[in-house]
Amino acid sequence: MSHRAERNRYVTADPAAIDDSACTILHVDMDAFFAMVEVRRRPELRGRKMMVAGTGGRGVVLSASYEAREHGVRSAMPTARALTLCPGIIVVPPDPSAYGEASRAVMELFADVTPLVEPLSVDEAFLDVSGAGRQFGRPGAIAQALRARISDELGLTATVGAASTKFVAKLASGLAKPDGLLMVPPADVIGLLHPLPVRALWGVGPKTALRLEGLGIGTVGEIATMELEQLVRTLGSATGTRLHELSWGRDPRGVHTEVAESSVGAETTFAVDSADPAFLTRQLLALTERTARRARHTGVRGRTVSIKVRFEDFSTLTRSATLSTPTDLSRTVYATARDLLLKVRASSAGGGQRARLLGVRLEGLVPAGTVVEQLELGSTDPGPGWREAEGAVDRAVARFGSAAIRPAALLDHPKRPVSSHGQDEKPADSVTR
Repeated sequence: MSHRAERNRYVTADPAAIDDSACTILHVDMDAFFAMVEVRRRPELRGRKMMVAGTGGRGVVLSASYEAREHGVRSAMPTARALTLCPGIIVVPPDPSAYGEASRAVMELFADVTPLVEPLSVDEAFLDVSGAGRQFGRPGAIAQALRARISDELGLTATVGAASTKFVAKLASGLAKPDGLLMVPPADVIGLLHPLPVRALWGVGPKTALRLEGLGIGTVGEIATMELEQLVRTLGSATGTRLHELSWGRDPRGVHTEVAESSVGAETTFAVDSADPAFLTRQLLALTERTARRARHTGVRGRTVSIKVRFEDFSTLTRSATLSTPTDLSRTVYATARDLLLKVRASSAGGGQRARLLGVRLEGLVPAGTVVEQLELGSTDPGPGWREAEGAVDRAVARFGSAAIRPAALLDHPKRPVSSHGQDEKPADSVTR
């Protein structure tokens, strides 16, 4: 069986029929990210040959639609070369701010699933979902739900590879592109991996591939059966040993979040745009609860509270306030965020408009242990008694779920609004790095 046929056998398999219990590492890769962000705001580009590229004499392609890729257009290719390969292609100048905002929204969705997110670039990341099963289900269900949320809430598409190792998860997402899902349980790794060409292994570039071809080695399986000593003599100790391990699907690296957090937050896109003050206030309360709980969970406090409101015309306002003492208390964050929302609603830009998205963020983070507790007249922080109470709530939520205990103001509205796609809207907890 050719490696292409072997790949197709796994890609087209029914995810529900796969034992995905060990596929707890996801590699999520956005499809043609910059190009699709442009298509999202300019729907007339959908289905067209287009690319995001610099137009100067040394301009290069940053991203291209799959229609353009069929003509050989690729990222990092000189723009002049792409124009030659694909006459009539639409060239869109890059908009870094738009891609940065879209990237933050994507990463916020990832953080809603698990705190173990390792970004590789603006449009891809590893996620460790081994601790998310109780809340979100099996890895396959998590991957499917995440892809659906990216599509429904962000208007973009993503491909997900799921496996027990980072190497195989990333390999799987590459094989499943575009807009696909490929889960590779441990029992299927060798069958998928060994028929592939040697370039499928991390670290095998053109020069290494030529050296292997000189030894008659063309597939990953042939590397796996090659004597390790000969591989080391040919490629050196580090490279030879690493490729031998990868050829058997062995990769001990875990998912690590090594970059310090600069903010925590949560936001939600409503199923129906709303200008109802009571509805917006309830949503704000729910978002502040999630934001402050996440700060307490990660052991940080924030000095600045900010809110984001996106209106029906897609205009966005942000407002922030700096506190006298860094906090992680829901009560304090909510009181500050509520005042900011009232100011937005009273402003000429925000008054009367219906909101489609609401977000809360806690910024200027410091380790909780570095904050000196002191009682002051007129202080906005309710003090250690409230912190103990909210800590007890956190423990209850961790054990029984978010519906077990919550503010009374939310009890009359236990259900989240349902989107036009028939799925519950869920606020996105986030950690910005």
